[in-house]
Amino acid sequence: MVQIHIPPSLSPPTPPAAGIFFALGGGIILSVNDLAIKFLSGSYALHQVILIRAFVGMAIVLVLMAASKRGFSQMRTARWREHLLRVGIVMVSNVTYFLGLAAMPLADAVATAFVSPLLITMMSALILGEYVGPRRWAAVAVGMVGVVIMVRPGAGVIQPAAILVLISAFCYASSNMMTRRMRETESAATLSFYVQLGFIVVSTSMGLWTGDGHLAQDDGVLAFLFRPWVFPHVRDLWAFLATGAAVGVGGLMMSQAYRTTEAALVAPFEYIGMPMAIFWGVVVFGTWPDHHAWAGIALICGAGLYTLWRETVRKKVVDVAAPSGDL
Repeated sequence: MVQIHIPPSLSPPTPPAAGIFFALGGGIILSVNDLAIKFLSGSYALHQVILIRAFVGMAIVLVLMAASKRGFSQMRTARWREHLLRVGIVMVSNVTYFLGLAAMPLADAVATAFVSPLLITMMSALILGEYVGPRRWAAVAVGMVGVVIMVRPGAGVIQPAAILVLISAFCYASSNMMTRRMRETESAATLSFYVQLGFIVVSTSMGLWTGDGHLAQDDGVLAFLFRPWVFPHVRDLWAFLATGAAVGVGGLMMSQAYRTTEAALVAPFEYIGMPMAIFWGVVVFGTWPDHHAWAGIALICGAGLYTLWRETVRKKVVDVAAPSGDL
């Protein structure tokens, strides 16, 4: 769920095919993060997993900083308040998503999380005052019907795990809006550095507070949050390394896609995460989406892709209508 966006102004000209390649590759690699987190959720505390993942991710960021022209000077920032707020939002997004992921089938959780493009559309209208036409509002409505199906109020009981994923999607959309506001002055490495630093600080604090297991619960979601820390077993090391490397490498690939190619062209290829989630769910966990899940997946992904397509069409119309020197 955590992605790093690099300011378009720093991007060299690149063929669109390269951006699509990075988006597809990044989406496939990021799906490994979901797989690894769900694999580890039955044996380890969430904050222990996040801490180890953050150390791996931080190592990747520091290596990339050291190899870049600006070096470690990218750690300096004059926007620490905005970084603090953004890190908090990303933290909530990750924690709620992983808690929901632990309790839901992998494909169901990923599909519910893909409501974020619809939330971004709603927030752009309600918060930024941008115009959203009736067709895009209709797409939002269809996507929300899919969300209701995924949440499954059924016998009068809302599925709590799906609510957690919806909270995560809302926070993810909010963090993307903050990234757009900060990207003119903050590099991808700067944004990533402070996110990983935030994960390390918060996870270490949680470990010192609850790592002894005195708040341990039997409930599945709460057990993942409060179980005691244990020394990782050798057979699980691949998953710890995979989640850190996937976020580091996959996030940077997705960033490169958005750096070099129009967002409206790149964004639909993020939906590669949906078939990957179904694949991992079947192969690793033996779970296959039921007919309710398929209906929700179709509505959410279809509405999201339609929204992105409408953005592409609208931008082309604006580009044609605007004088050559205006945009």
